Parts: sequence; C-alpha cells; structure tokens
Amino acid sequence: MIARRALGATLIIGALVTALYWWSYFNAGDVMASHERWYIAFEDAFPFADGWMALCMIAAGAGLLLNRPWGPPFGLLAGSALIFLTAMDVTFNLQNGMYVLAATNDAMRAEIAINVATALLGAWTIAACWPRSAS
Repeated sequence: MIARRALGATLIIGALVTALYWWSYFNAGDVMASHERWYIAFEDAFPFADGWMALCMIAAGAGLLLNRPWGPPFGLLAGSALIFLTAMDVTFNLQNGMYVLAATNDAMRAEIAINVATALLGAWTIAACWPRSAS
C-alpha cells in the first residue's frame, strides 16, 4: 500500500515537472539542447503527447493515492506513454548525435536525466499496476 502511494505521488509530481518543462521550453528556452530548426521541429511535436502522458499520470496518481480501482488501469496507460515517449526521445538523440553535447551542454545533461527518469518511472508504473491473479 505504501509503495502504491509513493508511486501515486511520484506520478503526480512527474506530471507537474512535465508542465514546468514545457513552460520553460516555450517561455525561457532553458531546456533546449539546440536551437537548430530540425531540433525545434522534433521537440514541437511532443507537447500533445506529453499532455496525454501527464493526464494519465495525474489520473493514475490520484487513483493510486485514493486506492481506487481505476488507478492501476490509468497507471498502465501512463507507464506505456512514459516508455513510448522515452523511446522516441532516445532514438532521436542517438540518431542525431545529441548525447555527445552533454559534455558542454547543461540542457542535454538534463535531457539525459529526463530520459533515465521517464524510463524508470514507466517501468515502475507498469510493474506496480500490472494485474495479478488472486490465486
């Protein structure tokens, strides 16, 4: 029960961090690892998908915190979205040599931390919310 509550709180915090990321992206640009048009075009494709992910994270988090039966199904949606979006981001970063920028680019270092955190949170969420038989 405590683990589910911890996951619920983490999912809600993750959704809030996602909103802060996009606020920074569109207002300050501090989270941009590059200002090249191809990079911006890729990043600009994410807000809608990240919004879906964040909504699922909030629903799952609330459901897990309140011990509601709809918490785990939303957790599976959130976990799947987290893994999918991580895979898209990591694939793009690998194909475009973005990770080498981490040596001199704080935004890229933050991007790596986001990649790791979302992969781990997605895996944790799926593992915790996966249906188990009562037998």
